[in-house]
Amino acid sequence: MDCGSILDIATRLWDCTAKRLVYIRELQENLNSLKILTEELSNLRKDEMVRVEHEEQLKQSRRTHEVDGWLLAVQLMQAEVEDILQKGDQEIQKKCHGTCCPKNCRSSYSLGKIVTKKIEAVTELKGKGHFNVVAHRLPCPPVDERPMGKTVGLDLMFDEVRKCLEDEQVRSIGLYGLGGVGKTTLLKKINNEYFVGRNDFDVVIWIVVSKPVSIEIIQDVILKKLGTPDEKWVRSNKEEKAAEIFKLLKAKKFAILLDDMWERLDLLDMGIPHLNDQTKSKVVLTTRSERVCNDMEVDKSLKVECLTPDEAFSLFCDKVGDLVNSHPDIRRLAKIVVEECRGLPLAIVVIGRSMASRKTPRDWEQAIQVLKSYPAEFSGMGDQVFPILKFSFDNLDNDTIKSCFLYCSLFPEDHNIWNQDLIDLWIGEGFLDKFGDLNEARNQGEEIIRSLILACLLEGDVSKNNCKMHDVIRDMALWLSCDYGKEKHKILVLEDVKPIEAHETVKWKGAQRIALWGSFINAGFSVSPCFVNLQTLILRDSKMTSLPTGFFQDMPVIRVLDLEGNQRLQELPLETCRLETLEYLNLRWTSIEKIPIELKNLTKLRCLILDDIDGLQVIAPNVICCLSNLQMFALTVNRIGIKENEEGFMVSMLQELECLQYLSEMSITLPTLPAVRKFLSSQKLQKCIQYLHLRRCQGLKEMELPLSTLQRMRSLGFKNCEHLERVKIKMGNGEKHGFSRGGLISNSIFLNLFYVTITGCVFLDLTWLIYAPSLEFLMVGDSDKMEEIIGSTDEGGDSEIEQQSLTIFSRLNMLWLKDLPDLKSICRRALPFPSLEVIKVLRCPNLRKLPLNSNNATNTLEKIEGESSWWGELEWEDDDLKSTFTPYFIKRN
Repeated sequence: MDCGSILDIATRLWDCTAKRLVYIRELQENLNSLKILTEELSNLRKDEMVRVEHEEQLKQSRRTHEVDGWLLAVQLMQAEVEDILQKGDQEIQKKCHGTCCPKNCRSSYSLGKIVTKKIEAVTELKGKGHFNVVAHRLPCPPVDERPMGKTVGLDLMFDEVRKCLEDEQVRSIGLYGLGGVGKTTLLKKINNEYFVGRNDFDVVIWIVVSKPVSIEIIQDVILKKLGTPDEKWVRSNKEEKAAEIFKLLKAKKFAILLDDMWERLDLLDMGIPHLNDQTKSKVVLTTRSERVCNDMEVDKSLKVECLTPDEAFSLFCDKVGDLVNSHPDIRRLAKIVVEECRGLPLAIVVIGRSMASRKTPRDWEQAIQVLKSYPAEFSGMGDQVFPILKFSFDNLDNDTIKSCFLYCSLFPEDHNIWNQDLIDLWIGEGFLDKFGDLNEARNQGEEIIRSLILACLLEGDVSKNNCKMHDVIRDMALWLSCDYGKEKHKILVLEDVKPIEAHETVKWKGAQRIALWGSFINAGFSVSPCFVNLQTLILRDSKMTSLPTGFFQDMPVIRVLDLEGNQRLQELPLETCRLETLEYLNLRWTSIEKIPIELKNLTKLRCLILDDIDGLQVIAPNVICCLSNLQMFALTVNRIGIKENEEGFMVSMLQELECLQYLSEMSITLPTLPAVRKFLSSQKLQKCIQYLHLRRCQGLKEMELPLSTLQRMRSLGFKNCEHLERVKIKMGNGEKHGFSRGGLISNSIFLNLFYVTITGCVFLDLTWLIYAPSLEFLMVGDSDKMEEIIGSTDEGGDSEIEQQSLTIFSRLNMLWLKDLPDLKSICRRALPFPSLEVIKVLRCPNLRKLPLNSNNATNTLEKIEGESSWWGELEWEDDDLKSTFTPYFIKRN
């Protein structure tokens, strides 16, 4: 072997040995480098984890597989490096004593090689740890569960809504009710207990609408729920968002839950597709106004009612806790508190929380006194309950409706308010002055009541004649009327306070309106009270025989004086005749015997109500004609007391009324034939008539009603007119007995006639009523000759009745027949009766058949009253028809 070959071998051996020596010689340095690189990798992992957790927690995203794999790789790498570093420390400690040489070169070499490769792996892994995207947005769950506490009293309503949701014919549901009644809670229950856990809806979207409405904010909520990336719509306009929503929803089965709606929303305008048979999608909304349900054209409107007494007490006990059972008196007082809340959950919860801190019966009694006397001062009412309820008040259309609403608080708690009574007062107060004609004002008053009922600020059926105000709503109205409770004596409403002494009226000095119901004012006042700001005084239903002398002395701005229902009051205080600002005077249901001549001083009087003063003997001559601003006059009575035998008196009064320039509404009882003739000779009086009642009228055989009379007349009555046989309708082109053929009389003649009562007359039939399409109440009694209610034409044909059959009694609510021994038929054919609620038949033994069939009345009918013997002898088309109506029968003697 030559020297060159030997040198080559030696060089290779050296290179190989040198490389291996590097692993050994640089082990310590490489270990330090690996440690530093691993710490840098660990820090990088922490930074990326912060990004990932932020995306996952706040943006509902999930980490990408790449990031997830890298994080796992780093974690494994950290464990491997930790093991290597521990072995490295051990290897360094094994060097020969006093030297730098390792004891085991092979071991040091192997470890050094691993460290070098691991440095390369850590460096590579570190380089991969920079991500532009660390997570992708997760698809939203179909339904988001809403936070909700324990519910009370909603199970029945929930079941009703559930049935509607499962009914394929019901696509949209409106839940309405007054503020704080639990509509939102019910909607949460529907969301959580009906939709959560179901797999048949692709998406359920909860939207809080509220006021003011923002279409684009609602669209943003929908797009977020549908998982649309922000960059696709955040800069889009309303139309572009609508198109995107429509595209995403059109093929889905969706449910939209709209909470707290105040006005109509065009769902299509927002991008929500029409509800159709293919997707079977649903919309459920909550609102305080039934009108919103109507405007949204929902398939089913459901009213969320207040809690029953038991449910209310259960909710109250839940808020008060075991304190209710700590003392028998506290449990008894708790029921009184609950009764004050009238089942309104909002009030029950707030008051319950407040009462939880009151530990003794005395504390509870004091709290109840405050709650009854000044509810706004009770803890939580003025700052939590009333402001929430006030949103409904703020949403009323105009100041007129708001004033009319607040006025309802003058009636006592839980009081049935007669609509016409309320409207009379509104007219007297001038709330409806912008309507120059009282008929228009009255129609507008009815519309206001309707709107308040639809807004759930009054309770009642819009088709009925009375309404109510929920007690908590009433408390809120009084709070508003008293400037948010700052002037608590501005409006005073007292019920059953007896007696009221002079010193108690001192605090009334600043009052603008006072309403005393069933309260007794001590007639022995020693001083005259001062009411310098008083505009309204309602003093009803007391047992006073007189009012204190001087009581009316200092009322310089009074406008309304209402003394209705004081049945022992026999004399009108002359002081009232000096109230020069008075515009409304109601003496209905008093026992006043004389209207004094001094009343003519009330020249600003616009409304004078003298109804049902059965003991009234005298109206001083030339009083009525001096009331030059009089617009409304009412004198209808059950018993004629006014100079009954002096036929000229009523004629003279009609002449005085005829002279009044502004008279536009009159209600009157006519007791004599001359009075009837005078009335029928005056077109002015005919055009004013609202309620026309004829009583006795000896010698009157037929009643001729000109068309001009019938245009506004709401009520028509005949009582004990023993000779009255028929009604004639006077037309410009002729007249007919009760009706006309050939279209001479249209069915609009009696368009405003709602009530007809006929007793003690000798009519053979009342066929002329087929032209009263608006008739709601018909009472016929004490007639020995009447054989039919609806008969045939005078010519003997039935064509006119056939033409009118769909409108005969189409709005009739009550039909009352009594003491008609010869009555054989109501109508010869079945009538639709789409509005009929009550039929009363007493002592009509020959009435063998009712005009009913299987298709009429059953949707509205509540009861049929009569004697068992009469019911048992009725004839029916078949047994099925009898079975249909038998459940409605109630026995009466």
